[in-house]
Amino acid sequence: MDTITYTIGTKKFVLDRDKAEKSIAAKSVINGRETMHFNILPLKYQWAYELYRTMKANHWEPEDVPMQKDCEHWRSSETTDIERWIIKMGIGYFSAAEGIVGDNIIHVIRECVTAPELKLVLGRHAHEENIHADSLVYMLSSLGLNPHECEAMFEDIETIKKKTEYVTRISKSLRRDIDLTKTENKQLFAKNMFTFGQCMEGTQFYGLFGMILSLYRQNKFPGIGQMFRYTLRDESNHIQLLRNLLMDLIEENPDIWTPEFQQDLIQLMVEAVDLEKDFIRDCLPINSLGLSAEQFELYIDFIADRRLEGVGLPPLNPGVQNPFPWLAEMMDIKKEQNFFEGRVTEYQKASALETGSDDDL
Repeated sequence: MDTITYTIGTKKFVLDRDKAEKSIAAKSVINGRETMHFNILPLKYQWAYELYRTMKANHWEPEDVPMQKDCEHWRSSETTDIERWIIKMGIGYFSAAEGIVGDNIIHVIRECVTAPELKLVLGRHAHEENIHADSLVYMLSSLGLNPHECEAMFEDIETIKKKTEYVTRISKSLRRDIDLTKTENKQLFAKNMFTFGQCMEGTQFYGLFGMILSLYRQNKFPGIGQMFRYTLRDESNHIQLLRNLLMDLIEENPDIWTPEFQQDLIQLMVEAVDLEKDFIRDCLPINSLGLSAEQFELYIDFIADRRLEGVGLPPLNPGVQNPFPWLAEMMDIKKEQNFFEGRVTEYQKASALETGSDDDL
């Protein structure tokens, strides 16, 4: 037996190195060593800890973003009805959608994984969804919108209802005791991570992101645009997190990755894209911002293919080009100048800047 012995005064402590090494070997995404000790050491999934640190360093608070200009723009006669509609749809959809993601992260994905460092980064993911939801409350209250109207939009606009039903049906399939040693159940879990990471956060969020950042690019609603920039940066990390988790799950459980299952994932993305395109036409029923719904639909095709290729699946539209290359610039968040006080707000606790990847746009 390989041991390390410490003698401190009259006491002797013997540590079993072999036992410690077996503990790390027993770590896995699912079906790993069960323990009530939330001890992330020694790290097996180094990427998860590094990503956690990046996400923590990118922390931001909605109340630090000034909204005076946004209120002026909302009341201005120069602001069009379609521009106000885009903002309302953004607040109405995301105010509940962010909560759906966070709830699934906590009550499905984090419950099923067994390695503590994976639980750590997933906890941070859920915390960021809370910040996003909080930012939408802040936007709504700043503009003086009726919260019941936003709730009605989520309940009564058919394209929003269909997008919601699409993800909640995937989440509900794992809201029970489940034997994750069975291939079909491991595939359900993998499907959940793919749906929430690559289809919902990774694709279905991007239509409205693009529209709101189009307003921001034209110097309209700067506070809302800034918060969506921060949100978009967070989403890039979430996409990476669930993509890495999915890839590790498949590597550890190759029985998941059958041709039939790969086709199931492709069909999930096809459904997500179709639902998002219908939703885009509701968000932008007439051309505005110098843009059309057709351009945003093309953008969703581009994004969806990147998500598929990111997990080793073939694209739906090979060769499709990004109609909005300027969106990559929106990810370059360094020092943000406060609009009214002239002070620098730095949403970064480390000296090195961490931004989302252009690969996610």
